Amino acid sequence: MSDITIFHNPRCGTSRNTLAMIRNTGTEPVVIEYLKTPPTRSQLLEMIAASGLSVREVMRSKEAVFSDLGLGDAGLSEDALIDAMMAHPILINRPIVVTPLGTRLCRPSEVVLEILPQAQQGAFTKEDGQAVVDAEGNRV
Repeated sequence: MSDITIFHNPRCGTSRNTLAMIRNTGTEPVVIEYLKTPPTRSQLLEMIAASGLSVREVMRSKEAVFSDLGLGDAGLSEDALIDAMMAHPILINRPIVVTPLGTRLCRPSEVVLEILPQAQQGAFTKEDGQAVVDAEGNRV
């Protein structure tokens, strides 16, 4: 079993790029499609704490349900925001990657390079054509 886990949405380009950079190390991560298999409340809280981000920073504010539920209200407690993410996993920003070197919300996708235990094994270019890693595996 891999020591890298990605909470992934295959419809998201940032998530696809992040997964591809993990695979570019020669490692096959545990891929959890979090819309199908959401993290438990305790897993989500652990990931948020480990990432060093606030609950609000891990929320997707661009989703319609965010506005529909009035989640922009600064007076809402973190528990209320977590409750909303548990009820509507689309509100969890992605991709979140967990490795032995740390946990990150990988936005932009190249943030994952900070926490990968293995080096890149060759060039990597994002779906939009942006070069991220050169042929020697060094960040561009």
